[in-house]
Formats: sequence, C-alpha cells, structure tokens
Amino acid sequence: MSADRENHEMTPTDIAVLLADTADRVEIGTAPVQAVLRGGRRRRARRWAVTAATALVLAGSTGALAVTGLPGGGHTDRGSDVAKRPASAAARHVYFPQETEIARGTYQGKRWSATVEVWGAPRDEYEADRQFDAMAALGIEPAGAHKSADLIGKISYFAMRGWGEWDRPRQVMFNSVEKFERFRGTDMEAGATRLGTGAESSGRLVIGMVAKTARQVTCHWKDGTTAVAEPAEGFSAQDTGSAIRTADGFEGANWFTCVAPEGTSYASAEVTK
Repeated sequence: MSADRENHEMTPTDIAVLLADTADRVEIGTAPVQAVLRGGRRRRARRWAVTAATALVLAGSTGALAVTGLPGGGHTDRGSDVAKRPASAAARHVYFPQETEIARGTYQGKRWSATVEVWGAPRDEYEADRQFDAMAALGIEPAGAHKSADLIGKISYFAMRGWGEWDRPRQVMFNSVEKFERFRGTDMEAGATRLGTGAESSGRLVIGMVAKTARQVTCHWKDGTTAVAEPAEGFSAQDTGSAIRTADGFEGANWFTCVAPEGTSYASAEVTK
C-alpha cells in the first residue's frame, strides 16, 4: 500500500499473474503466517495487496495450528470450557420436577395413579425461592422446609396419589435430602394410602422404596391374602397395580406399589427376592 508503485493501474490479466505468482511462493508448514509476512517485506509495493490477502487467508485456515507458531501463542481447549459450564436450573429440574408414573388403575369408575416427582437441588436463594413457589402452586409441601432457604442444596422427592379428573394429587411419602440414601439387600420403606376419597378404599394402595437389586416384594393384607410386586416396564391391560419400577432422577432405590382387593387393607410388606 506504499506510494512507490511502478504501474498506475493494473489490468485483470496482471492481477491473475500476481495471484499465481504468490501461490507459488506460499510456504507450507505448521504456522506459515510469519513466513508469508517476511516474504512480503522483500517484495515490491505492487504485490503488497495480494500478499496481505494471502496472509489473512492462511491465518484463517490454519486455526489453532497457526496460533501455536506465533509469539506468545498458546493452545486453548474450548471444549473443556464448555464441559465445565454449570447446568442451568431448568436442566437440573429445579423449577419443574422429573415425574414418573409407577402405578395406575380404576376405582369407582375413575382413574387413579401413583407418581414419583424428583426436584433438583437449588444452588442459591433465588433458585430456592422460585422452587418453593412452584411447589406451592402444585399444592405440595417439602419436608422440613419452613422457608425457601431450607431447600438450598437439597433434592426433594414426593410419592403422589391421584384419583379422578378433579382431585388434586396428594402426598404419600416425601423428603428433602442432600443426597439419596442407598438401599441394600432387604431394606425397604412403605406407606399405605387410599385409592380414592371413600373410606372403603383406605389402606388399599401401598407405595414404598426398595433396593435396586430387589426382584420381588410381597404385600400382606389383613384378610390373610397377599399381592406380589415384581420389576415391570410400561403398562398393559392386565396390570394389577402391583409392580417394582424405576423413577427418573431417583438414585439409590426403586419404587414399588401393591393394591389390595376390595374389603381388606394393608398389614405388612417384605422383600422376598
């Protein structure tokens, strides 16, 4: 771009020749940018425009390789920065839980269901406030949380029972913990609730947790009969409501349900396999 040009004007033919001449002089290597710039200083002024353009192209195409050859250059692993970026509150299910249906059926002509909800742990007061409000909007109350700050750093889970279209799901088992307890062997926790709102359905639905290695749970009813829950996936027309299932986001244990026949209710439960 200096003022000592030999020609006042260049024709298209001159430009084509210059481009070809420059291409012949390009040095191939790990980082050719410096070599191109040094060569440009020895060329006459009329070639500066082409050389500068070539250097820019080379710098753009060599990418990380060109950077390693420049003074003060270094290697930056952008992928690692992305991997270390913390997950958003939405991705951690802080404001809306992971929900898994673990049982379903019909009682008095209305559909009943049992679900497990797992809410991610809030990291600060802002996330805790929003989670507390979201839970309140659904009519659920986390265990031991008298204020939103009590939820910071804690995972909250709820086993819910719903019946009918207009009946709001009710909490059956729930807790807020810093980490999940790992169930082993015959460890279990269970609670009994009703299928619907009528007193005749009281104690007929059992919901509980067992070790992930458990292959069978036997529920005993007050009339002396039993129901067996075993691992299941999906639902079918022959589903009895008694099964062992995995709940999304719930670590350390699986969930089981048992349904008592009409006229009796829960007495006890045990892991039998």
